Amino acid sequence: MALNTDKNSYTIIFSVLMVAVVGSLLAFTAKTLEKNIKANKRTEKQQNILFAMGVTDQDDPNEFVPAEKADELFNQYVGENQYIVMGSTAEKTTKAFEIDVKKENDKIKNDPTYERKMPLFVGEKEGKKYYIVPMRGNGLWDAIWGYISLGSDFKYISGAFFDHKGETPGLGANITEAYFEQDFIGESILDENGNYVGVEVKKGNADPKNERKEDNAVDALAGATITGNGVTAMVKKGIKMYMPYFESIK
Repeated sequence: MALNTDKNSYTIIFSVLMVAVVGSLLAFTAKTLEKNIKANKRTEKQQNILFAMGVTDQDDPNEFVPAEKADELFNQYVGENQYIVMGSTAEKTTKAFEIDVKKENDKIKNDPTYERKMPLFVGEKEGKKYYIVPMRGNGLWDAIWGYISLGSDFKYISGAFFDHKGETPGLGANITEAYFEQDFIGESILDENGNYVGVEVKKGNADPKNERKEDNAVDALAGATITGNGVTAMVKKGIKMYMPYFESIK
């Protein structure tokens, strides 16, 4: 007896079976690759932190350290110098690496009384200390995030790394370009009176060579005003949350 494929019941049964088969394959694939995915995310995070403190590829200072060397170099320059900051105090713990900044942001949104746990990484290179702060914000289309490193004077930015989920290619997506990230290096986060003000991505800053390091500003990206505003807000808020702790250890 031939199977009647024109029946609605056939279409429904076939669809259900296909969903079950495809779903099972996807679940199996995800489970199989879970360890690799976690390892890759860990490596990428190590590369980003190292980049923010100026540890880059030996052949190209604008590139990350090779993935195969990320773990070794992270242990060399940062290692167990990781902290969870809460207000003006901090606890030294390697669990800081596992903290998800996005989840911490969501917790504080859902419960204003929640005390945010803020990860901090302290690197040391050529006798100098670098305090690397992770941050997250909103661009034009979706999330943006990054790392800013400060010197032990907590006044000048030593390095920066930015990334995004869906900013416009050639415009807002250029926050990942080395020339934009390098503009932050050496910028003061304090005003002339020593008050915290952060750094603004400023349209019409008229400082294309970024020679003014005390103006608390870098030139905006052409055609990316909203993304630039997002970076400004992210950097100002991101560093500000750590200032009570930095003040306590100056």
